[in-house]
Amino acid sequence: MNKKYANVLAGLFLLTSGLALSANAPRAVLQQLHVPDGFKISLFADNVPNARTLALGDNGIVYVGTRQEGSVYALQDTNQDGISDKRYTLGKNLHLPNGVAYKNGALYVAEVNRIIRFDNITTQLDNPPQPKVIYDQLPKDEHHGWKYLRFGPDNKLYTAVGAPCNICEPQQAIYGSLLRLNADGSDVEILAHGIRNTVGFDWRPTTGQLFFTENGRDYLGDDVPPDELNQWSTKGQHFGFPYCHAGDITDPEFGGTKRCEQFVALAWKFSAHMAPLGMRFYTGSQFPAQYKNQLFVAQHGSWNRSKAHGYRVVSLAFKQGKPSSETVFVDGWLTDKGEVLGRPTDILQLPDGSLLIADDTLGVIYKVEYPDHL
Repeated sequence: MNKKYANVLAGLFLLTSGLALSANAPRAVLQQLHVPDGFKISLFADNVPNARTLALGDNGIVYVGTRQEGSVYALQDTNQDGISDKRYTLGKNLHLPNGVAYKNGALYVAEVNRIIRFDNITTQLDNPPQPKVIYDQLPKDEHHGWKYLRFGPDNKLYTAVGAPCNICEPQQAIYGSLLRLNADGSDVEILAHGIRNTVGFDWRPTTGQLFFTENGRDYLGDDVPPDELNQWSTKGQHFGFPYCHAGDITDPEFGGTKRCEQFVALAWKFSAHMAPLGMRFYTGSQFPAQYKNQLFVAQHGSWNRSKAHGYRVVSLAFKQGKPSSETVFVDGWLTDKGEVLGRPTDILQLPDGSLLIADDTLGVIYKVEYPDHL
């Protein structure tokens, strides 16, 4: 690893580890966060170690996947005051259980090499059943091995398998792919190739089109290549990795005779190393009308850039079916001095139209509301 980037990464973890040791850190960080005029941000839960991805179950229960903790959590607001007051641990010693999805009373969890299911979970939070394995043929590589998991409009499970490297030409078709399978683990399909690593996707509510974030390769410089938002439409599409990045940058190692025009053009360019992760289209009615059907994206933040950036949530407006502008929605996790106070990872819309934002560094979940509507 480049020494300069290694120092940046080490400093980031020292900062965040120090914050995590303070019980008052979440509330102190909360005071540093900025939201648009009229919005309010608060703490929904402040004891969720390494909170990564979010799923909504029945009765308002929020399920939380993690990467480092090996556990999955369920959060419940029993007195309906807008703050979680109960936390249940549903799994222990799981293998990077990043992805969570909920359907028909069951919680699905994506580990590195398998997808498991907790049946009838809503009524067994304090004594969860042993999970059932529904599919266990995913690669075991931990490099980009943590997975996102969602149910699509077709009631099938969608996930992805990242490339087992920073930059390489994978020798197996399943690497760098988008996958779809039935809820019982059958009929596994590779939908697309050439995707370095996606841990966030959602379907545009007005069209049903699938969009996904993608993290670009490292070590081409501070500003190259841009991270991506892509749109999948047809089985067999190829999105360029490792030959082409961001639609127009030929890889110096693997580009060879490949032309970027051979691959699917990206939908939107984020700045390099922003690390866009979880994303949600807003379908609620609590926020002002201009946010309807906009896309909220959690930008986890850079770890290998000489001057850190990202560490924020942005909104993307669409025009004529395509992203047209990017606006900062929540920031402040990165201070003017370059200190990292937290890292947003995923976004979840609650039934009342408010948004939850997970922060894997502080192990908290924030809630964003528009009080004037309430």
